[in-house]
Amino acid sequence: MKILVINSGSSSLKFELIDMTNEKTISKGICERVGIANPIFTYKNLGKDIKIDKQEAPMKDHSAAIDLVLKTLQDKEIGVISNVDEIDAIGHRVVHGGEYYDDSVIIDEEVIKNLEEVSALAPLHNPANIMGIKVMKKLLPEKKNVAVFDTAFHQTMKPEAYMYPLPYEDYTELKVRKYGFHGTSHKYVSEVTAKLLGKENSKIIVCHLGNGASISAVKDGKVVDTSMGMTPLAGIMMGTRTGDIDPAASLYVMEKRGLSIKEIDTRMNKKSGILGIFGESSDFRDLENAMKAGNERAKLAYDMFCYRVKFYIGAYAAAMDGVDAIAFTGGIGENGSDPRATICEGLSYLGVKFDFEKNGIRTSGNVELSMPDSKIKVYKIETAEELVIARDTYRLTK
Repeated sequence: MKILVINSGSSSLKFELIDMTNEKTISKGICERVGIANPIFTYKNLGKDIKIDKQEAPMKDHSAAIDLVLKTLQDKEIGVISNVDEIDAIGHRVVHGGEYYDDSVIIDEEVIKNLEEVSALAPLHNPANIMGIKVMKKLLPEKKNVAVFDTAFHQTMKPEAYMYPLPYEDYTELKVRKYGFHGTSHKYVSEVTAKLLGKENSKIIVCHLGNGASISAVKDGKVVDTSMGMTPLAGIMMGTRTGDIDPAASLYVMEKRGLSIKEIDTRMNKKSGILGIFGESSDFRDLENAMKAGNERAKLAYDMFCYRVKFYIGAYAAAMDGVDAIAFTGGIGENGSDPRATICEGLSYLGVKFDFEKNGIRTSGNVELSMPDSKIKVYKIETAEELVIARDTYRLTK
């Protein structure tokens, strides 16, 4: 059974074809600048080790982009299937399911209606996700489509964790509450970590650290708390997002600088975080290089980032009354040996004994980074969000 995973953005479309007999990716790629000048199509056939990088192709809209993907997958020379009948189902990444969904679901008209209703909670993501669903249903009307939600895994949070102390009617009437994101990654990583621990009952803190970053507390496979909130803006400092700040600070800046609601939203989501403090880039690799060259603002941004991660780890250890393992994942979490070391050297009070030498050796796969006698295990786990989407699609459509 082959599952096509689609992640549709406002001007992009990522795809991955996965063979569920062995859970191996057959091909993957991305359509960039869809509907914009100079579109780019990147495609990889992993079986034949064929790559097409940055090949310009006409993609006036998402329908044209998906049509290009399907034709490429069937191409006699570089494709991986003989025809679309080999695609058994399509799994879609959907950012926000609101309170409607605590699990993945087969998409019908009612599901689309519900997703459109909660689009106001994720205006930059859900409309694009819905667009990808509608296009795929039109191009392959006989195939089942499944929505896999970023928010679903976090729906086990209790009210004391997800409620905001605003007037209660803001929740009942406007659904203002914490939802959390990166759910597919937190689910996958926490499950892998629990298996590595070999414990039926476990307390795991997952640190998904990338340009977008979030932390979750997972007890016995269920989320106790997570750092992102009603939107992905909350939580730890990120590449361009503020993370947690005093709400009055944003109102003060808005008033003093004469900014509109849209402008302060852009400032907090796209101009803050590492980019805002460092001033040159939001890429953590650029930050580390500048810090090593003596850039003081780069060092400040690095220290702020690591401090906030440690802050959440401590908070979540308290929320779960202890912790068995800390798992690092995401672009920074998987590849950043220095931030992992900085974060973990401040966790000895929890019983973490970090293997700094092993941490400094770049190794692929899942790696234990704590000493054998460490009370709390520390792991580097390679996340696989597309595989989670494929697994859920397979489970619901097989």
